Amino acid sequence: QVQLVESGGGLVQPGGSLRLSCAASGTIFSIPNMGWYRQAPGKQRELVATITSGGSTNYADSVKGGFAISRDNAKNTVYLQMNNLKPEDTAVYYCYARIRVGLIAHNDYWGQGTQVTVSS
Repeated sequence: QVQLVESGGGLVQPGGSLRLSCAASGTIFSIPNMGWYRQAPGKQRELVATITSGGSTNYADSVKGGFAISRDNAKNTVYLQMNNLKPEDTAVYYCYARIRVGLIAHNDYWGQGTQVTVSS
């Protein structure tokens, strides 16, 4: 069994910063890909950023230049540094991981979500 546990959400003023963390635990052979998605009220879940085990990153256009994703492979942890936050960044942020759980088996896992609210 694999779990993703997120932390770091909260309330921040426009222009402020937050850092999200997500740690994977359980039976893990490797984690080829980790990332963050978000879902605002009344909207579909959307990609924020992903990062491979080799460090290749992919960002949504809306967050390029303001957000930075990183990971610590030894700790099975992914981070999202969010700078210059705007009200439109308000959403529930979900951690995602594609995890190799066997010799060839891969599964997709999601965290429980953490609320990020940007408001004055």
